[in-house]
Amino acid sequence: MVNPQHDSTGGAGPSEPVNEPVDIALYGATGFVGALTAAYLAEHAPPGVTIALAGRSEAKLAATRASLPAAARDWPLIVADSGDPAATDRLAQAARVVVTTVGPYARHGRNLVASCARAGTHYADLTGEVLFVRDSIDRCHGVAESTGARIVHSCGYDSVPSDLGVWLAHAAASADDAGGLTEVRTLASLRGGVSGGTVDSLRGQLDAVRADRSLRRLAADPHALSPDRAAEPTPSQPADAAAPGRARDGRWTAPFVMASHNTRIVRRSNALLGHAYGRGLRYGELQNCGRGPLGAVTAAGVTAGLGALLGAFALTPLRPLLDRVLPAPGTGPSERTRERGWFRMDTDARTGRGARYRVQVSGPGDPGYAATAVMLGESGLALALGGASLPDRAGVLTPATAMGDVLVERLRAAGQTLSAERIG
Repeated sequence: MVNPQHDSTGGAGPSEPVNEPVDIALYGATGFVGALTAAYLAEHAPPGVTIALAGRSEAKLAATRASLPAAARDWPLIVADSGDPAATDRLAQAARVVVTTVGPYARHGRNLVASCARAGTHYADLTGEVLFVRDSIDRCHGVAESTGARIVHSCGYDSVPSDLGVWLAHAAASADDAGGLTEVRTLASLRGGVSGGTVDSLRGQLDAVRADRSLRRLAADPHALSPDRAAEPTPSQPADAAAPGRARDGRWTAPFVMASHNTRIVRRSNALLGHAYGRGLRYGELQNCGRGPLGAVTAAGVTAGLGALLGAFALTPLRPLLDRVLPAPGTGPSERTRERGWFRMDTDARTGRGARYRVQVSGPGDPGYAATAVMLGESGLALALGGASLPDRAGVLTPATAMGDVLVERLRAAGQTLSAERIG
């Protein structure tokens, strides 16, 4: 199929071809999150699962492989440049599933998505870029449907906890015959650092919408990722928060930096499912800042900080300063900092018949790094191993619509909490 290259320190020689596609090719394995995902797969992939490391530099790939547990010693290496369509075609043909951490995806992901869609190869990424996902839908959804490829965006902290949280709320309400979901809110609590890749993606999206007014309107549309915008039946959606507020239980809240992407992924899931969650679904996300005076101060600080960051990005002369103080793409926090991190997404869901559900999706580890590596690794394994247990659909999908309960169970087995209970 392709000739993945091996260095002389182990494994096959450069002339030995791989005659069958590997189960998973991890593209971007030499980056920070890519290396974390590679380590996770080396430790947790079941015996017999074949995995390759992919990227632009054979030497860096070999160094990454050498740093991994012994299970990865014979993993093949695939050299591919995201800017070369022929190279991404070869990568897609070399694997049953391609998992990629190479962003910003609008810059580095378009060829690879198209290659996987044409080849019928499943694909998972970490994007939080609404404009990239919309472009992927427009260019590749029909092709992927025809080949059977599942193109699954946002398989990390963007947007697995949000998407699966509402999926679980819907499942619980359906089991109780409690009616469709109506008002659903998620409060995000977390301890962790800011991802350099997330910052770079945010910068790229802001540049795009400033340059093109039509993209600005698209990014602001709450149903920007709908498969049929004109047929979208839901009522007006809650606006993405721009100021501190109070949750129903009295906790102070602030705008959540990932809300604008996560909410659109959840709404796309609902639409792809024929609005099974509810035709009256209104979904929003906020960041939990705690209670009392300290919570109020924290909410004000988070809101001001986010506003200042967005404002600074809009001023070109400040870009060099931001580049010096913000994390660079491909970098991340220390192992100790990653281990001390955690995340928790609390979803309050109400139905048209008055039932109320509480959903928790949570886990250990810095959400943008350690926990994301678990989510992405398990997404790749779900796509590779799920078989007939996966939902019967193809195209440009979401974590919930592509993997559903298969991913829920894998994440539970990996130590994350995903629970739903009726509380009213």
